[in-house]
Amino acid sequence: MEPATRPSMRFEDGFFLVFVLVVSVAFALILEPFFVAVLWGLIAAILFNPLNRRVLAAIPGHRNSAAALTLLLIVAVIIVPAILLTLALVNEASVFYGKVQSGQINFADLFAQVQARLPDWVVHYLQRFGLTDFAALQARLDAGLAASFRTIATRAVIIGQGAFSLLVALSVTLYLTYFLLRDGDTLADRVMNMTPLHPAQREALMRQFVTVIRATIKGSIVVAIVQGLIGGIVFWLLDVEGALLWGVMMGFFSLLPAIGTGLVWVPVAIYLLATGAIAKGLILVFCGLFVIGMVDNLLRPILVGRDARLPDYVVLISTLGGIELFGFSGIVIGPVIAALFIATWTIVADMRGGTEGAMVPGTGSESVPGDKASRT
Repeated sequence: MEPATRPSMRFEDGFFLVFVLVVSVAFALILEPFFVAVLWGLIAAILFNPLNRRVLAAIPGHRNSAAALTLLLIVAVIIVPAILLTLALVNEASVFYGKVQSGQINFADLFAQVQARLPDWVVHYLQRFGLTDFAALQARLDAGLAASFRTIATRAVIIGQGAFSLLVALSVTLYLTYFLLRDGDTLADRVMNMTPLHPAQREALMRQFVTVIRATIKGSIVVAIVQGLIGGIVFWLLDVEGALLWGVMMGFFSLLPAIGTGLVWVPVAIYLLATGAIAKGLILVFCGLFVIGMVDNLLRPILVGRDARLPDYVVLISTLGGIELFGFSGIVIGPVIAALFIATWTIVADMRGGTEGAMVPGTGSESVPGDKASRT
């Protein structure tokens, strides 16, 4: 009797696995429009879960209230300042464009001033690469800015729809964050139990996933915010036009290893020095090297420690590739995928070497404890 049932059982098991795969893919397609919202909801829950634990310890037995209070703090500390910063950037961009249109800001004249103070050998190299035709550059820049603003004006309806979509995505993110804060431990346990991996492998990959997310946010985005804030304040004190815009740009470029904020403050410092503002230029150079530049070296080890110590070239390539594929969210997705790739192949190497545990890059330990704290 038993031999007759085995083929049927194998067929049923195989059919069930195919069914599981189809349903999973269908569910992923349903979630695809809200992939970014789900991702940032998960990130917010991971980052603020320790705070939620403290709130819950203060009001034990009230998980709903603790999650709601934590969510309110997220809105007050992150969402509201982000909205205000966006509005300020839009206003500053409008003022900047108005000055360009009125001639108050003339790039051809600015570049001509710089060229007049440059050494002859520098001018010679600029001429070889065709970088001295500043009038043509000014015309192209003006045309590009005008076209950009005309495009914005003619696509007001599309922008409104985009704002509505952003509002929906933000609502989904906050809604999901609430339930992940409230039921995160239970959901993590269920996901871990359903994952078809050995316990040590599950724990290693889960721990690396959480570690890299925390390290990326704390060690990259927090540092970027601090560097951008300091840079913007320095530019404002030096009375540089568009200090807020420059500060945001420095914050963005600081996310990229080996590139950093120097892409912003170095050209501005050169311009100040070349146009006779020697004191301002020297102050900016000093602040760029010893204040803005040192923030990363001082703050990142405090925030991150040894977490997710990926090589800088891996972080750079994975971040750029992540941005190319996923937009701004690629800042987190790229390094996470890179870290999981390294962790996975480390597990494979350990398995081939006959070890049961898996060395997880950046944790400094060969085994991963199965406590819940490692997944929160």
